[in-house]
Amino acid sequence: MLSLPDFKQKQILFINTLELEGKSGLKIQNENLIYTKDDKIINKISCHKLFTVFIIGDFTFTSKLVEKAQKLGFSLFFLKRNFEIYGSLNSAAAGNYLLRQKQYFLSEESELEIAKLLISNKISNHINLLKAHKLDHPNKKEMANTIKLISDSKSLLGVEGNFSKIFYQTYFKKINWYRRSPRAKEDIPNLLLDLGYTFLFNFIDSLLQLYGFDTFKGVYHKLFFQRKSLACDLMEPFRPIIDKQLLKSYNLGQIKTADFTNNKGTVSISYKKISTYTKIFMTAIMDHKVDIHQYIQIYYYYILNDTKKFPKFKLR
Repeated sequence: MLSLPDFKQKQILFINTLELEGKSGLKIQNENLIYTKDDKIINKISCHKLFTVFIIGDFTFTSKLVEKAQKLGFSLFFLKRNFEIYGSLNSAAAGNYLLRQKQYFLSEESELEIAKLLISNKISNHINLLKAHKLDHPNKKEMANTIKLISDSKSLLGVEGNFSKIFYQTYFKKINWYRRSPRAKEDIPNLLLDLGYTFLFNFIDSLLQLYGFDTFKGVYHKLFFQRKSLACDLMEPFRPIIDKQLLKSYNLGQIKTADFTNNKGTVSISYKKISTYTKIFMTAIMDHKVDIHQYIQIYYYYILNDTKKFPKFKLR
């Protein structure tokens, strides 16, 4: 398990094999991760500095890389050109059975209380985003009491959904927001939110696995086949990081319509521009990596009953 000083020194590495023509490869040499194109070294980094490596596109790697990743505690995530994850090699503390026992035996009442805290935190960050732009949400004053009185997870889903719908419409009004449609990629804002949320999800999932959580066992997002429900849960307070960055990037002129194509209602990013948008959202996440790590750490001790303090994230 990483201490905070150790984690501050760790790096998240993104390798986009689409940027250069030729055969991409990864290998280990003298405990350095080596990135090659057509057998020529393009770059390298010490394995001891790595936390997670995201690889976009096709590449080859050696078995020694897998061995070192497990030994030195960094994870590998493999992404398709559309950023969909098709595989991973995780460095996980899967043997932490005491933690998993605590997870599995949480009562429905405890799960609901945790879910309410997660969504309250997310909503408070969304309200602060609106305030920063001198915008308002008609339901903000009643949200705390509404959530407090909720007695089942379906009602919480409904309250969160209604709040989020108005938030998106209000916060993204200047970028001609239509609606939130996850994974449909029907317009540029939705595509970019999906991109940012995907990277955020995988970063949080990596941290949860590092501590030994069963990330399929959630408290708000219930068990569902092959869904990492706990990672979905714990990313909720941090979604505003991506929302904030999207609007900021529009205001700075970083998002250009010419970088996207629309094929029969499905929007995609030009291959040559993938790295540009990857960097935008990963920089935003890395600016808060210590906050996210501390949040997961406190949550870990909370589930183990080593502290009664529940974590809270305040977006800067």
